[in-house]
Amino acid sequence: MEKTVLVETSARHVHVTQEALEILFGKGYELTKKKDLSQPGQFACEERVQVIGEKSSFPAVSILGPVRPECQVEISASDARSIGVKAPVRESGDVKGSGACKLVGPKGEVELSEGVIIAKRHIHMTPEDAERYGLRDKQIVSVEIKSDERSLIFGDTVVRVSPKYALAMHIDTDEANAVLAPAGVMGIILD
Repeated sequence: MEKTVLVETSARHVHVTQEALEILFGKGYELTKKKDLSQPGQFACEERVQVIGEKSSFPAVSILGPVRPECQVEISASDARSIGVKAPVRESGDVKGSGACKLVGPKGEVELSEGVIIAKRHIHMTPEDAERYGLRDKQIVSVEIKSDERSLIFGDTVVRVSPKYALAMHIDTDEANAVLAPAGVMGIILD
C-alpha cells in the first residue's frame, strides 16, 4: 500500500501566550480568527506582529491561534539568517535554549529570550492513520515529493500521532521552494 500524505507549506508565524497577546494588543484582547487551518482547532489570525532579530526584522508576521502556554516563533533557515537569529531545528513546543527575538505589536513589545525555532519537518496523523500506515509516534521517516523539475526525498521527518490531528505533512518555505511544491502536492512516506 502506498502511504500518501498531503504536503502543506508552513510559512513563518508566531504563537503567543495570553499574557504576551495582552502586552502586544492590550488588556483583555482576544485573537480574531481569519481562517481555519488544516489541523483541527488551529486558525490563522487577523493579528500580525513585527519580529525583530539582531540584523533586521519582518514587519508583519501572522499569529496563529489559539493562544499557547509558551510563545514560539517558527521561521525558515533563510529567515533566521536574514534577521540575525540563531534558530535551531526543533519540534514545535521544544523552545528551551532556542533563539531570541523581540515581538512588537500596536500596544507593546515582548522580548523573547528563547522561542525562535526552525520547525522540524513533520507529519500529523491520527492513531487510526498511524495504524493503517504501520507507523508510530516520534518515528522518523523519509517522504518523497515528486515535481516536474525538482523531485526530492526529505529524510528526518518526524511522525506526530494524536487524535487531535488531521493527516498532513508540514514543511517550511525553504523546503517547499527546494522541491517547487505546488499547493495540494502529495508526498509518499517511505520507511
